[in-house]
Amino acid sequence: MKQDVFLPDEYRPAEDEPFMNERQTEYFRRKLLTWKQELLAGSRDTIEGLQDGTRNIPDDADRASEETDRSLELRTRDRQRKLVAKIEAALRRIDEGEFGYCQMTGDRISLKRLDARPIATMTLEAQERHERQEKVHRDE
Repeated sequence: MKQDVFLPDEYRPAEDEPFMNERQTEYFRRKLLTWKQELLAGSRDTIEGLQDGTRNIPDDADRASEETDRSLELRTRDRQRKLVAKIEAALRRIDEGEFGYCQMTGDRISLKRLDARPIATMTLEAQERHERQEKVHRDE
């Protein structure tokens, strides 16, 4: 069983420590788990709101407005569901020792990028190259 890693509340990964050491991986694990819990709590709130909010609205304009709001909420929750899957994939990469390394080049992903977007799978440069190639293929 893995031993708990002590992590002070004010801890932030720093460039002057070994890359993806125990403290850094634990920092990102906690960050990802907290994010996942927040998204799941929001989903539960949405489901409860949709179940409680079912009502008969006689005015067509009001009903259309409410249906639009619900549709937008459901699309948002669908994006968040996909985000939860990416968070789970990042947690698996942590467990497998692959977290923090670019899936395209094998280079280290910067700590600043990981802190801003802990589900990142590519360095900024590789991501930009990937997006440019996607755009070229999309335009063909």
